[in-house]
Amino acid sequence: MRGVTPGAEPDAGSDNDADSPSRDPNQAAVSAAGPSTTGAETAGQAGDGVPPEAGPTVGPDDAKGPAGQEAASGSAGSAGSAGSRTARRKPPARRNRGARFLRELVILIAIALVIAVVIKTYAIQAFFIPSGSMENTLEINDRVLVNKIVYDTRSIHRGDIVVFNGDGSWDPGTPLPANSNFVQKFFSGFASMFGFGHPGDILIKRVIGLPGDTVACCDAQGRVTVNGIPLNEQSYLYPDDAPSEQRFKIVVPPSRLWVMGDNRSISDDSRDHEGDPGGGTIPENAVIGRAFVIIWPPSRWRILPIPATFEQPKLNSSSAAAPAGTTAGNAATAALLSARLEPSSPALPLSLGFAVAIPVGWLQRRVRRRAARHRAAKRDART
Repeated sequence: MRGVTPGAEPDAGSDNDADSPSRDPNQAAVSAAGPSTTGAETAGQAGDGVPPEAGPTVGPDDAKGPAGQEAASGSAGSAGSAGSRTARRKPPARRNRGARFLRELVILIAIALVIAVVIKTYAIQAFFIPSGSMENTLEINDRVLVNKIVYDTRSIHRGDIVVFNGDGSWDPGTPLPANSNFVQKFFSGFASMFGFGHPGDILIKRVIGLPGDTVACCDAQGRVTVNGIPLNEQSYLYPDDAPSEQRFKIVVPPSRLWVMGDNRSISDDSRDHEGDPGGGTIPENAVIGRAFVIIWPPSRWRILPIPATFEQPKLNSSSAAAPAGTTAGNAATAALLSARLEPSSPALPLSLGFAVAIPVGWLQRRVRRRAARHRAAKRDART
């Protein structure tokens, strides 16, 4: 039996004693898993009976040491940076897409509406023919396009088919149409597109005499003459219609026009208003524009040119002699047709407006997307 030195504490907490006859099963399990406490703490537990301080549990990652922790931290940082970029580039939510689509649709409709009003008010307008006073050139239910800017670039020509405002032209009690400014015309055009406002007494006739012309009927062959030059009108007059059954002679006053329908026997035109101010002529500033094409029905599609008889050079000679004639009334005036026009539906200007607005909207959307991608690329470069 082995002796023990008096006063010395036994080394009961040592796990490394090879002569120990037995070992605690719990200590063996701990040893197999790896030490979690220091030898001093074990000795303290066995010798002094004082429980050791609880230390941090060592995990698998702690075994890697500082280098392992830095690597894990770097990996996590890279993953977070990549995740933030992915989040920025992630497509917007469906709700955001719907809101953006609605906003762009409203903008597109507004642009199309503004363009339609501008086209209708200042450039081109469609009109519906309700009567036969311009047959066979224009028939009932024809739709014609009227060029409103042509007389900003050239003067009115003989033979033009003009659309004009009859308010004040032949009605002595109605004031002459006033020239509106740009803004007034825009809002008036906007209102009339949707049936509001007063569009006026819109008429359509062919110009026969310009300011200073002497217009008369008839010569020995029954033809209308301008400055003594006879007009051969068979190409546009209603078949078998006489140029005029009324005799007249007038010198067209300054800034006014003498107009007649192509269906002379039923047309209410300058001949029937000689007793009105201007002697039956209409003011040039009442002209809205020139009818230049029939657009409906498709079988009637055609350009409306100036007839060849008005291209005679001698018509411009104001010194040409004009035959004498007498003015006669027409007992059947009440049965005459004035070819009052009705503005066509807003479908055409709106269609033209969308035709212009759609590519404009597509272009601005493409520019906006390109700018957004450029800004995103700059942000990515900074990060």
